[in-house]
Amino acid sequence: MRDIGVAVLGTGFMGRVHVEALRRAGVGVRGALGSSAEKSRAFAERHGLAQGYRDFDAVLADREVHAVHVGTPNRLHFAQVRAALEAGKHVLCEKPLALNAEESARLVELATKRPRQAAGVNYNLRYYPLCLEARARVRAGELGRVFHVAGSYVQDWLLRESDYNWRVLEGEGGALRAVADIGTHWLDLAHAVTGLEVEAVCADLATVHPARRRPRCEVETFQGKGRQVTETEPVEITTDDYGAILLRFAGGARGSLWVSQVTAGRKNALRLELAGSRRALAWESERPNELWLGERDGPNGLLLKDPSLLGEYARRAADNPGGHNEGYADTFKQLFRDFYGYIAAGNFDAPPPYPTFADGHREMRLCEAVLDSHRRGGWVTLKGAHA
Repeated sequence: MRDIGVAVLGTGFMGRVHVEALRRAGVGVRGALGSSAEKSRAFAERHGLAQGYRDFDAVLADREVHAVHVGTPNRLHFAQVRAALEAGKHVLCEKPLALNAEESARLVELATKRPRQAAGVNYNLRYYPLCLEARARVRAGELGRVFHVAGSYVQDWLLRESDYNWRVLEGEGGALRAVADIGTHWLDLAHAVTGLEVEAVCADLATVHPARRRPRCEVETFQGKGRQVTETEPVEITTDDYGAILLRFAGGARGSLWVSQVTAGRKNALRLELAGSRRALAWESERPNELWLGERDGPNGLLLKDPSLLGEYARRAADNPGGHNEGYADTFKQLFRDFYGYIAAGNFDAPPPYPTFADGHREMRLCEAVLDSHRRGGWVTLKGAHA
């Protein structure tokens, strides 16, 4: 896989995570593109990359770049993904794939016409070993019929009105923020574990801070909490800080999700719990090496991440022995292994093992249904897959 050259778009938090994970996965990183030529050069020097690109055209023109990772602000995703595909590159895009379902549907169609180009979305949370173990157990019928799926994704990095990042602006990230930024990770994980498709939603959203104080200097994601910023300007906010969503799945299962980026003390807490006719299970991202197993007629269990205790499907993503924890950065590495292993194998007729553009399109449709439900004040049924 080292013969596959990768260019990373975005030199902030995600850019750094992608570069480090690509290297750990054994994939060569050719260069990076920031929001300016100066940022590109500085990032390339800091990470020992051959190229700090002056602009996006230079990335597309580089024949040693075979794949592009898109980690730029959301409003840029559609155009950059489309251009990279049309230039013959493999593409791995950070979520969301686009700003609306019309755009994501067009990208699905474009990728379908290029079957020898891998096209994925970085839903990395699927790749915690115990999430893979949960999936294998549910798909094997160990829980029985799934009655309901519940959970949350909660953070505190935007708690105060002085907390600011480009994601809070509708023009940069889209009309939805908390739901689109972190809620979609939960929705993708719920689908990946259960295989259930959401067919209707009922949502209530809230903007806790209708105005925030924007620093006159740039603030990197998650870094604003520790900074003392003196020069600010007020900016109107229309995106959601909080959301609660009821879910109806095809086949009769029910679900509920709440998301928040204004809950003090919750740094990055995703929780997923499934109730089935035989047993239940639950997993939390802040304790990712534990899987709770609920029993009616016997003692509950707590499965600790240990390759020797996991099934074959999950064991592939557990590199460290029992007692040696694996975390957030490892999920990127494992997803990238699937993505670039698929490319290296060259069998593009086989089903992709990684999250695809179709998965990204599913989340865009869900986001639009959630927003529509909130505005209508009632249930909204999702339309067809490519509506």
